[in-house]
Amino acid sequence: MLSALRSQSNYTSGPQYRTFLELLLVSTPITTVCCVFLFINSIMILTLRSKPVFRESSCYILLFNLLLVDTMQISVTQLFYFLSVCRVRLTYPMCGFLESIAGLLTSISPLTLVLMSLERYVAVCHPLRHATITTIRNTRMGIVMVWAFGLVDILIEGLLLLEFPFSDLKTLLMDDACSDLTLNLTHSSNLYKKVYAGVLFVSAAMVIMSSYVRVALVARSASVEKASAQKARNTLLLHLIQLSLCMCGTVHDTLITEIVKVLERKILMRIWNVIYVFLVLVPRFLNPLIYGLRDKTIRTLLMYRICCRLTLKVNVN
Repeated sequence: MLSALRSQSNYTSGPQYRTFLELLLVSTPITTVCCVFLFINSIMILTLRSKPVFRESSCYILLFNLLLVDTMQISVTQLFYFLSVCRVRLTYPMCGFLESIAGLLTSISPLTLVLMSLERYVAVCHPLRHATITTIRNTRMGIVMVWAFGLVDILIEGLLLLEFPFSDLKTLLMDDACSDLTLNLTHSSNLYKKVYAGVLFVSAAMVIMSSYVRVALVARSASVEKASAQKARNTLLLHLIQLSLCMCGTVHDTLITEIVKVLERKILMRIWNVIYVFLVLVPRFLNPLIYGLRDKTIRTLLMYRICCRLTLKVNVN
């Protein structure tokens, strides 16, 4: 995710005054944007835990898990950003631990979107069985399975890294900034990450698109409520858009790697920061806007909390 950080660190090895000025001008706006995103996401998470109606509904429980993962991912990503800007080198074990957390969170988001799509599919296509299928217990079991699947992936990556002869290294301190690319120490590990990411996102896209097509067909039927089916179809379309945004974050490395071949480091640093904001931070922030503001109950409570409870009166059972 942060393969371009090494280029940024090399570029900032010039005069000290220029390094400090550019770090200040670039890091301050990005950090401010990140803090705003974290604040709104945190308010959204607290909102989803504030009322029984949110804690006892499968769709809100899944939304809570998605927002929690996005908030954690923004925090970890910003930590990598600080480490790179400050030119802090980590040891291989510490970098591997942080990258494992980042990799786990990257897997959870698309899998949670799959669960949310299936929940909407059941609600529209099997309304009579929705209450028995999407129970709180089943929803929590689904979330546990998603996290377990992500943990298995991290375990496999860790086992593949054992092929690298760490004993031959003079020191465990890394020469470059910590990133997933610098940890691709073996061909097997690199190949596994590419295959896993491809299979994960293709499978998630197929499930979401299949649910969308099925709901769209049911929406044309006279036996279902048109407004409810239309809303579910729009929600599934938003799931697909959000999955595409998650994929943008995964192509961040590839995009930067190709750009660095044709541009100077000074220009690359500016482009990298723009890509970091729009392909890494912004997609994680869109969930409160996409899902929260569309729901009248969540929107009312969210505005109530953001406005510091000044004059807005909330009526939620």
